[in-house]
Amino acid sequence: MLPGQICIDMASETDPGRNGHPEGVSSLLDTDLYKLTMQSAVLKYFPDVDVTYTFTNRTPQMKLTRAAYNWLEKQVQKLENISITPDELQFLRTNCPYLNQPYLNFLETFRLRPSEQIRVSFNVSFDTGNAEDVGDLHMEVTGLWVETILYEIPLLALTSEAYFRFCDRDWSYDGQESNAHDKALELLQHGCFFSEFGTRRRRDYHTQDLVIQGLVRAADEVQETDANGKLMGTSNVHFAMRHGIPPNGTVAHEWVMGVAAITNNYENANETALRYWVGCFGKGVLGIALTDTFGTASFLDAFRLPAPEFTSAAVGKAATLPSAGTLSDMSVTDNLSSTDPPLHHAPIQPERKRKAVSYAQIFKGVRQDSGDPAGFIQMMRKFYDAEGIKDTKTIVFSDSLNLALCLEYKRLAEEARFQPSFGVGTFLTNDFKRLSDGKKSVPLNIVIKLSMAGDRPAVKISDNIGKNTGDEKTVESVKRRLGYIEKAWEGGDETSRWKNGEINGLQTSKNGTRTPIEIDGRGSMET
Repeated sequence: MLPGQICIDMASETDPGRNGHPEGVSSLLDTDLYKLTMQSAVLKYFPDVDVTYTFTNRTPQMKLTRAAYNWLEKQVQKLENISITPDELQFLRTNCPYLNQPYLNFLETFRLRPSEQIRVSFNVSFDTGNAEDVGDLHMEVTGLWVETILYEIPLLALTSEAYFRFCDRDWSYDGQESNAHDKALELLQHGCFFSEFGTRRRRDYHTQDLVIQGLVRAADEVQETDANGKLMGTSNVHFAMRHGIPPNGTVAHEWVMGVAAITNNYENANETALRYWVGCFGKGVLGIALTDTFGTASFLDAFRLPAPEFTSAAVGKAATLPSAGTLSDMSVTDNLSSTDPPLHHAPIQPERKRKAVSYAQIFKGVRQDSGDPAGFIQMMRKFYDAEGIKDTKTIVFSDSLNLALCLEYKRLAEEARFQPSFGVGTFLTNDFKRLSDGKKSVPLNIVIKLSMAGDRPAVKISDNIGKNTGDEKTVESVKRRLGYIEKAWEGGDETSRWKNGEINGLQTSKNGTRTPIEIDGRGSMET
């Protein structure tokens, strides 16, 4: 066994391997909402594009055992047995009207084919043939984008479950519901709007179920008080359906990464991705934009551009179709509500007959997912002011949050006249203490990222060097093409995110801000 490898078996009545709770993934909706919305957009624009996804363990010292790998391999193959149920389809029709009928028809017969689409292997460090031998997990997903896009979340959840089912068993479920309840209560009492975003790194299915039970209980309790916070829902569609709360989400880096790789037009990739998104769902629908795929500065250049006029959000039945707005100058047969062959370049901006409205105006807000949050708030305030936008916009914070950070970012955002909201993930669904000594039981930091799309590398640059992903030559090429300056900050070490029980590197300066360090290129945030 390697130094630092955790493989502890606490043979207690609360041992997670002995309690009969559900294991693995058994619902197609046991995923984040944005995987469904992106799949809908991919079906519309890129149904014939092949892609590759690659797994990365950012905590490489935390390895699987052979027993964990064998369990994981079986669970991956079981994914082929999953299909959407009539009740689940009805839930989507009722609660997600932005998912159009062509997409729901596609989903009704959709099946995952892991034996064809997933390559998973186990590289043993010191092979003794024993079930406790440890090694590195390698995982790659290949196939049509529209058919493979739903793998990411269940594969990450299964990998985390495998590790904590077999490799680190020094924990129990005791207190998970009440801990989640107490965290939610504090957020609600401090006026925070928040959602549960923890599927991808959850300890297992039962943990997430307990957590959401606690969140819902807290939300019910504060209804009769003067607390003005709100549980907005969960990104997990299955648990939203199970617990009667809204499914919610934004969009992932994957969408912009894929559009950029397919078009090979990084200079206009953000605007193309925004245009396709609005073309699929309408103006003002799913209106939280993700800024940092290629750095926030590059994104804002696109965000200030005029949005297309051929789409708008509609009320009622028409809202279930993309591009159902009354402003369309296109014929019915050419309307973007149809599922046409993929577009491989940015749509042509039509000649405008009325005053143009920018993407920044029609989107309700933005999501901050990397880099220095305080600097991001300042940057967005300057941007909206410069654009003459007076509406109160939302910033959704989603990068490794805890209670203290939510309250800090709420204060900073409100001081800058934003409505803050929080997507809280690992802090809710993988927050445990070791039974043996009471210290932090550290979660895995694992990701599955789009690495190829349309035979070209797909990359992400981000506002933090620790979150750069993809082919190094392509990353450097894109930086040069965009004139990009990357900045690091104290919280950017992805290899030790939750070391010693805290999010790594979260020392705060006296004025409550964190100062990023300039690395090279063109600045994405101001210090």
